[in-house]
Amino acid sequence: MIDMARTTVSKAIVTLQELLSGLDKAYWEANTADNKDFFYDIIHAIHVELSELNKLSIQDHDLHYESVTESFGVAQVKLIQLNKYMHELVLHSGTAASLERMIPDALTLTMRE
Repeated sequence: MIDMARTTVSKAIVTLQELLSGLDKAYWEANTADNKDFFYDIIHAIHVELSELNKLSIQDHDLHYESVTESFGVAQVKLIQLNKYMHELVLHSGTAASLERMIPDALTLTMRE
């Protein structure tokens, strides 16, 4: 799990990119439109957050990370739901196991000190 005191912008970007990759797999594996919509909402929020983070200069990547978009904060609720209902929403066990490892780090990013 990520150490809150040491979560830099750079570490947040890596964490979000890894989560995005796992969520993308889950999206394509989903067998209902509702599940695809669920994953799409989270994916979109992460894309928006990463887009804003990528606007920062490289010198800012060592700074303490704070969410820069409201949509990523809202996506935290869906990440909690996904974590709780993982095996109903994610069909492939490998994808589920991957997401189970990544979600706690992403949730830690959105927590306030």
